[in-house]
Amino acid sequence: MIFFISGTDTEVGKTVVSCWLALNLDADYWKPIQSGTEQETDSQTVLRLTGFDRSRVHASTYVFPDPLSPHEAARRAGQKIDLSQFKMPNTTRPLIVEGAGGLLVPLNEKYLMIDLISHLGLPVILVCRSTLGTINHTLLSIEALRTRGISIAGVVLVGPKVGHNRQAIIDFGKINILGELPFFENLSRQHLIDCAVNWNSSVESTR
Repeated sequence: MIFFISGTDTEVGKTVVSCWLALNLDADYWKPIQSGTEQETDSQTVLRLTGFDRSRVHASTYVFPDPLSPHEAARRAGQKIDLSQFKMPNTTRPLIVEGAGGLLVPLNEKYLMIDLISHLGLPVILVCRSTLGTINHTLLSIEALRTRGISIAGVVLVGPKVGHNRQAIIDFGKINILGELPFFENLSRQHLIDCAVNWNSSVESTR
């Protein structure tokens, strides 16, 4: 069971959702591209919140110091992202793969994040805000994935519960809501464990 975690925007909650899934599914974690190393990286956040051994958080293929879009971070580091360099980690556990930014973030002058998803051949769990503006961003992301023929396991909403937004995403996106996570003021490992994963048949079929 392997899922690619993408989002409708940067800072939408992908890393928190990745931790949540890794804990509840007993899965390893991999961040193929990490931009920004001056503060805690996403891999370091996952290690801290899950308490996993370092062997379960696999090394990024590319790491760039500047917290920018991958294509610009790579350019400033004097590098170029090459899709052929991405190889799935070797693990017997489920795997959570976290993207950088949204689906149409550039990787180089030719390819976008959505092209990396296609290259890896993974189903996507889409992380979305629950609040105003999420319907448009979520439906656009769903449409982009479906246009590319990429399987969508479902959506995770992050933030306060907004029933009418949730229902609009279900109705217009024809998509399953896998879960809803609140904003945590003091996020801890136990908070994430307590938010159980509610899998359904559509997710099971992507294994």
